[in-house]
Amino acid sequence: MKDTYAAGQALSETLNPGMEAVLKARYDRIVPGLSASVVDFAYGQQYARPGLALRDRYLGTIAALTALGGQTAPQLRVNIKGGLKAGLSQTEIGEMIWQMALYGGFPAAINALNIALEVFAEEDKAHA
Repeated sequence: MKDTYAAGQALSETLNPGMEAVLKARYDRIVPGLSASVVDFAYGQQYARPGLALRDRYLGTIAALTALGGQTAPQLRVNIKGGLKAGLSQTEIGEMIWQMALYGGFPAAINALNIALEVFAEEDKAHA
């Protein structure tokens, strides 16, 4: 069986460098192993799966987080950054978020677009 933790760790460090360390420092004291569980399950067992391109997995994640609404803002920010690294364009992300106005409502879509604009500005500044 494939070592999903190792695969997840490599992928998470590529897409979200330092994420596991941040999770460990914040949560592992009260929920031991949480950081490793997130890396193993989310990145090793889900994002690294064959059958669907990584960029498409990110589109689905961004859509779901948008439709769920404002309480997902921190996760949406992280996944928009990951989606850009996985090859999504700003236009594709924006269009997917706007599509979710049909399912999550206009407020959820507008809030997600505001997060996307912030991330895009940060990324544009970092690459300028």
